[in-house]
Amino acid sequence: MEHNESLLNKQVKSNNKESEGLNMAERNHDKKTDNHKVKSKTKKTNPVLSEPAVDYLPTKPNLTISPEIKPKQTAKVLLLFDENKVDVKENWLLKFDSQLLTILLQNHSTKQNIIWATNNYSTYGAEYEFGAPIFPELITGKNGNIIKPRVNKNKAEQQTRVREKAEVFTPSWICNAQNNLVDNAWFGRENVFNTETVKGWISNKEKIIFDETGDKTWQHYVYNNCLEVACGEAPYLVSRYDTITGLAIPIEERIGLLDRKLRVVAENTSTKQEWLEWALIAFKRTYGFEWQGDNLMLARENLLYTFMDYYQTKFDELPTVEDSRQIAEIISWNIWQMDGLKGVVPNTCKTIKSVKTDLFGNETETIQKCKGCEKNDMKNHNGTYCIIKDWFYENPETKEVGAEIRFVDMLKK
Repeated sequence: MEHNESLLNKQVKSNNKESEGLNMAERNHDKKTDNHKVKSKTKKTNPVLSEPAVDYLPTKPNLTISPEIKPKQTAKVLLLFDENKVDVKENWLLKFDSQLLTILLQNHSTKQNIIWATNNYSTYGAEYEFGAPIFPELITGKNGNIIKPRVNKNKAEQQTRVREKAEVFTPSWICNAQNNLVDNAWFGRENVFNTETVKGWISNKEKIIFDETGDKTWQHYVYNNCLEVACGEAPYLVSRYDTITGLAIPIEERIGLLDRKLRVVAENTSTKQEWLEWALIAFKRTYGFEWQGDNLMLARENLLYTFMDYYQTKFDELPTVEDSRQIAEIISWNIWQMDGLKGVVPNTCKTIKSVKTDLFGNETETIQKCKGCEKNDMKNHNGTYCIIKDWFYENPETKEVGAEIRFVDMLKK
């Protein structure tokens, strides 16, 4: 840990020198992969989220609007970002880039797509049943309004989900109060990002002050890991709208943990290269898991739109398709589908039946139930355990950056 801390401190100091940062980015730019693939190779390793290696910087981004977006399409998408900020329409993402939904629907634990994991949509047909995977064509085109935030669902559907999965969303003012407790502990002082009022808050409009001499710099704040459990639409991470009232929240008033990181990044960077570098790090240090596929998709979309919101606010234009795909890939790893009580993909634990025949033709049936389910042992299930990504682990032998880790292996016994 001391070694990792020293590497982090060296990077924090060197990052202030823009020329050095650009040189490091150019060295990493040689390691090219497909636009929507992970930028580094992965190895299974000790399940402890590591500090970034000193020479790690993301691939140098393309700083121009992608030629894949025609001028008219760009204008339309810009309008969409200014209008309905509550419900992310999948058709909008499809217009922006046809690959984004494909990336956001990935389940890296199963190497397939996320599943619905709810029966709320089964009336649409077999492709919408509990265990069916979600494909782009099921939620776009004429199906573009099927997935919608809880606040836009009818009361009967909301009540059904409360009964079946205890789905209860938290008002933004409570999310803010709890996030403030986290920041109070980190900063050692109160009212850093806002001052709480009765069921509300008043945002601090001044630049956030950090101790630039120790281990509480703005870079350390962005590096800090955060996780939202049973995240629903991820209101603790990003606060594009209040999940109870449905009211959009202006970007300068947002209170999510990732919102706060992106605000800090915006206040302490000037160039697109530097902003993108630190925005990537902010997303790579932000995690969440959710059972139901529609909520998970909404959470992933909210994080992607948050990236676009902050980029557009900072630079008065949309991010490129390439940069958006890179962020979507990170989100597809860090916001994952999981049964939080078991650490596995929902409903993958199984009872295995087998039949043995002896020399005389007699058959004996044996039934083997999941031991983890029987004994409530989180580390002994026969289901598909969920895999997450440590983006900053550096293999000491190969120097390759990135590692895949079973979530349950990170938990204390």
